[in-house]
Amino acid sequence: MIAIIDYGVGNIKAFSNIYKQLGLEVKVAKSASDLDGASKLILPGVGHFDYAIQRFTDSGMRETAHDMVVNHKIPVIGICVGMQMLAKSSDEGKLPGLGWIDATVKKFDASLLHQKTRLPHMGWNDVSPISINPLLVGLESDARFYFLHSYYFACNNPMDTIATANYGIEFSSIVNHENIFGVQCHPEKSHHFGIQLLKNFATL
Repeated sequence: MIAIIDYGVGNIKAFSNIYKQLGLEVKVAKSASDLDGASKLILPGVGHFDYAIQRFTDSGMRETAHDMVVNHKIPVIGICVGMQMLAKSSDEGKLPGLGWIDATVKKFDASLLHQKTRLPHMGWNDVSPISINPLLVGLESDARFYFLHSYYFACNNPMDTIATANYGIEFSSIVNHENIFGVQCHPEKSHHFGIQLLKNFATL
């Protein structure tokens, strides 16, 4: 059973619809008790880092999710700001992150960008796998995903980066540390590429 964590931040319905179309069992978790029996977790997120962290804390699900992920090694995937929340901290806010991956979140240096609209990084971009990983099956070449962000995930351990994208610099677009995954893009908006990635996560 895949549980989508609904703490008031993220496009919950889009993820739910994709899994239903794939014929895979999914439920929306709005309380700690809703997480009971989940074999995988999805942590979506949009907007400001501190706001998302605070909403997750206030939901009453953070402690339970932490126990499931850190102690019981339940697979989790963070999406967009949900991925950034996996880090220890972010340049965007003052609150500490979840610290599930040894990383910090940094703002793009706009001086390195040559587009008229420099930030946010918005639109389709190539994603290039740099290691073999079950999350990336079927996405080994020509994969493109939709992005919308001004901050990027910087892993302190380079081995945690499994795919990159380029926006002025090469940055970690998909990460994996043990049972913890993160994607900076929006798979729910990325057509068949995103569907493949979400299907891969369900079958880990």
